[in-house]
Amino acid sequence: MTLGVLLGPQRLRPTIGLELDRWGIPGPLATITAGWQEREAEDDELQDFLGNRCVNLRLHARSDDVYQSDRELFEAHRAKQDTLRHVQGLYRRRLAHALEAAREVSRAPAPPALVEEERDAAILALRLVDKQHLSRTRQVQRAFELSFRPAGRPAVDRHYRELRAILGECYGLLIAGGHVASLLNRMRLFQLGSLLSSLTRPLPVFAWSAGAMAITERVVLFHDSPPQGPGNAEILGPGLGLLPGVVVLPHARRRLRLDDRERVSLFARRFKPDRCLTLDEDQRLVWNGRDWATGPRSDQLMFDGEVVPVESEAVEGAAR
Repeated sequence: MTLGVLLGPQRLRPTIGLELDRWGIPGPLATITAGWQEREAEDDELQDFLGNRCVNLRLHARSDDVYQSDRELFEAHRAKQDTLRHVQGLYRRRLAHALEAAREVSRAPAPPALVEEERDAAILALRLVDKQHLSRTRQVQRAFELSFRPAGRPAVDRHYRELRAILGECYGLLIAGGHVASLLNRMRLFQLGSLLSSLTRPLPVFAWSAGAMAITERVVLFHDSPPQGPGNAEILGPGLGLLPGVVVLPHARRRLRLDDRERVSLFARRFKPDRCLTLDEDQRLVWNGRDWATGPRSDQLMFDGEVVPVESEAVEGAAR
């Protein structure tokens, strides 16, 4: 991908219009709103804001059509999702113990140098839990694809060809937020990465909120103070992998205790070498095909627990 622009939430203070103008993107524009599931077609506000030049790809509706036509694929997909839910539940159990160990070591009444050494070991153990879970979810997805080969099934292929034709006539792709797992499943079913790479000219991608999360290499769910549950950040699984080297954090100011240095430090060190970058309103990240640059007021979670503005255009160390 030659241009990927990740934006903060767009509902209250939309900046997508400014970004399209900044990069000189004309219409028409392809849009993905599958994260909103049953409300996928309710894109009037986005259409009005961008001058009615959007073509909704309707990935959620298309997936419903596929599963109605191909019941075998539907049953296999549902079984895969059931397996992934069990895998996620088991991972959460291991994760809770690994996180508590890292936090408990940090609070131990011992010389700081010894505490730091043991904390490093605890974080390595935590990262191993994450790595094994990511590998396991990839294995489940890969087994499903090898067994049922959705890309080659007539019900999927028909939509794939239609989507490729639509994208070939557009000048940009916009991916909105919503339910990240639903969004990711639909983009994966119709092989969004393959679609983009098959076009005769590169298509810039603009994504925000869950859309931004879904196209990175791994999807990290996070909320330090949820209504229910312990508030442990967890890996959902691999993303589409269109953009490398970052963990993006939409609504970070609302969902993370950014003034808690211990939590911030653990988060940043846990997900290295990726850079953990906030995506709040008015913030943006830009991938130019080689490395990352930031927009105004972008913040990075640091190993020492600080949350610092990324002043320079380059996000140091983010590209791999």
